[in-house]
Amino acid sequence: MKKPNIMTVLVFLTGLLCIVSLFFFSWSTYRQIISTEKDVDAVSEQITAKQSEIHEAQEKYTSAVDQAQSNIDRLKQKEKNLSQKDTKEKAEVSAESSSKPSVFNEENTSVFSDSSATSSGLGHIVGIDPGHQSENVDMSALEPNGPGSSEMKAKCSTGTQGSYTGVPEYELNLEISLLLKDALEAKGYQVVMTRTDNDTAISNMERAQYIAAQGAEIYVRIHANGDDSHTTSGALTMCPSPSNPYVAQLSEPSAKLSQDILDSYCAATGFQNLGVQYYDNMTGINWSTVPVTILEMGFMTNENDDTKMNNPEFQQTMVTGIVNGIDTYFAAS
Repeated sequence: MKKPNIMTVLVFLTGLLCIVSLFFFSWSTYRQIISTEKDVDAVSEQITAKQSEIHEAQEKYTSAVDQAQSNIDRLKQKEKNLSQKDTKEKAEVSAESSSKPSVFNEENTSVFSDSSATSSGLGHIVGIDPGHQSENVDMSALEPNGPGSSEMKAKCSTGTQGSYTGVPEYELNLEISLLLKDALEAKGYQVVMTRTDNDTAISNMERAQYIAAQGAEIYVRIHANGDDSHTTSGALTMCPSPSNPYVAQLSEPSAKLSQDILDSYCAATGFQNLGVQYYDNMTGINWSTVPVTILEMGFMTNENDDTKMNNPEFQQTMVTGIVNGIDTYFAAS
């Protein structure tokens, strides 16, 4: 057998070395490509996450802008209402001083104005309770659920909050109650308010007692509702049942008051009528000594109810419905 030539061996070894080098170079390149693809995927995921964060931030910004605009609109409407009220009061004072006849009372030689009522209020006295109050007031102390009751409940709470507007219930209740006060007084009613700001420390028991002490003939408690489901909507009223252990005698007139207000309110607003419901565990009802109702105006956890109840123009419609219900109640009494 002929021995291989040294040159042939060298050529063979050189070729083999080249093949091995090429293999390792290819393998290294392949691994770099795979690593690069992984890096690209990671960067792509980071970009996607950032885009999601940006989108979420844009939604929050848009929501904040919408809420701010809503608050601005509400403040403008409040300013407009106050301006109109001031103008109206000035006009009434002027008209009263210039056109009302004077009557001389011979017994005490005093002069007084003719103040006979000419509108539907006819001097009736209405008690209005804007439910709840600000979280700045600690009302966690307990009070009896009714006269002589051993069951104790917190004096008051802050209520619910708008899931879409962010407006606290206690704030909405006061806004509607103040508008309601103005509307009732314009029709000749006298109005007693349990609170006119959000920081008044007055319990549910004390509210009922105060309303009665002021001579109110009815007690209208203004509230808004909440529910775990965002689809639940509509208005309802609450009053004592005929078997209420404290105020059973108020059940019938309270039910009529509740029905009259609820029917008129729903007719005006278009809200679903969820009916009159009987509750015997409400401190503010159990301590009342006059016909009493709680109007749950709508659900602040429902987008339609929440946004409408916080719309200044729609609030006027809500108030009109409540006033019409009160008119109906007194017209039949």
